[in-house]
Amino acid sequence: MSNDPARVREFFTARADGWDAKFPGDGPAYDAAVADLGLRDGDTVLDAGCGTGRALSALRSAVGPRGAVLGADLTPAMLNAAVRAGRHHHGLLMVTDVGRLPLRGGSVDAVFAAGLIAHLADALAGLRELARVVRPGGRLALFHPIGRAALAARQGRELTPEDQRAEPRLRPLLADGGWDLISYTDEDTRFLALAVRRGRPGPNRP
Repeated sequence: MSNDPARVREFFTARADGWDAKFPGDGPAYDAAVADLGLRDGDTVLDAGCGTGRALSALRSAVGPRGAVLGADLTPAMLNAAVRAGRHHHGLLMVTDVGRLPLRGGSVDAVFAAGLIAHLADALAGLRELARVVRPGGRLALFHPIGRAALAARQGRELTPEDQRAEPRLRPLLADGGWDLISYTDEDTRFLALAVRRGRPGPNRP
């Protein structure tokens, strides 16, 4: 599939209605990844490329009623599926390109991004845009409910060193985007790369 935004939207529009039913067992992996993001009560968190909103409930629980949850996705049909599932009650949903977010700089404490990087038209530009909206010291979680090898097998392709999510490629890509990779897990049961936004955190943020 091309990473052109129109093609990405077309791909997910055709699959939106059956997306959750296709991956019914992913919930615990999402919950664990959200827990590892280290959110706190009152935080503002962005679910970048939120799809049908499978992470929104866990994100809301993590930031509490004083916090804010934002869900951004390129495909209206995926957000419509999130609404039908009642997940819009957990956060504000936005139809937007993650590469051009309608958010102020430094207004977000953390970003959760499930499966996002593979669908960005320009991964470096996308990571820089996420860095723009996240405060210094804020966190980014690049997540997938299965690891790179398992995903390649599911898609009927070979795993190659050119994969952007391979650690030797991902670490410098994140660095160029304004992030420091602090944790990298690639197992059959999940992929999770945690990064911290470069810069000095605010006085109330250790």
